[in-house]
Amino acid sequence: MAAPKSPRKGSLQFWPRKRARKFLPRVNYTTLTNVNSKGKLIGFIAYKAGMKSAIVKDETENSMTKGKRIAVPVTILECPNMKIFSVRLYQYGIVKKEMIIDENVKADAKDLRRKLKVPKSGGRSLDNIKAEDYDNVSVIVYSKVRDSNIKKTPDLSEIAINGNSVEEKLAWVKENKNKEISVMDVIGKGDLIDTRGLTKGKGLVGPVKRFGITLKSHKSEKGRRKPGSLGPWHPARTTYMAPMAGQLGMFTRVVYNNKVIDVVKGSEKPILGIKNYGNVKSNYVIVRGSVQGAAKRQIIITPAFRGTRKQGKKKLELIEMR
Repeated sequence: MAAPKSPRKGSLQFWPRKRARKFLPRVNYTTLTNVNSKGKLIGFIAYKAGMKSAIVKDETENSMTKGKRIAVPVTILECPNMKIFSVRLYQYGIVKKEMIIDENVKADAKDLRRKLKVPKSGGRSLDNIKAEDYDNVSVIVYSKVRDSNIKKTPDLSEIAINGNSVEEKLAWVKENKNKEISVMDVIGKGDLIDTRGLTKGKGLVGPVKRFGITLKSHKSEKGRRKPGSLGPWHPARTTYMAPMAGQLGMFTRVVYNNKVIDVVKGSEKPILGIKNYGNVKSNYVIVRGSVQGAAKRQIIITPAFRGTRKQGKKKLELIEMR
């Protein structure tokens, strides 16, 4: 019998291992400019409501369960509508100008002031902007989270715009600057998405849970759930690779290639009584599998960065949720 193998947990690629500074992570949109996006916006702010079991009909080609009903775990992500707060104009990869363009920002000023300073005057016009002076355009959006049962303070995030030229991106901003953007404009049924957010926080934990080291013998001294040695005499210091107690969770992680089973209007089919969350009243996305984070955690969903054929060919028709 071969010796059992247990690789160490806790990748050394993520260092230092501490809590993230903010809930909504940064997204490298330069890698997502050529993705197959349904709309112009390459991202959306969502909130994790919880998990349920869904009965779906498998319509995947060459599947062993084709044409049959199967039960799959799903995650519900509530996606209140978003509005554009400001636009960022880039030149040589540096922000050269940022303008608040939402002329109706006064309507949401009471909630926005919980997060940042809002000018009393209205938004500025984009008519005098010359597209040839800039090489990229992105928008700062905020979620209309008051439409849900979560909280009142909106979340803001910078999201890129899909387009071949600056003129095309500016035209989209001018067209949608005073409109509410729905998740239906970004994500469609059957798409593959990536979810970016923070994992569930676990606080201070020991090295056995944090790095998966083996428990010492029951006769060992000075504790069983400790490493046998923190390192050699020389170099006379403890390296960052030594498994020690510390913070676990609240780390920024990405889950790739989540299959969207359905995108539903909350006004037509609300979901009531989700544990630790409440009622889902606004639009929501039903995703197969699990998504990182606790209930009410902010999540940024984007079109799949590197979609796989195995996940892309799956076709699941939602019948009911339990």
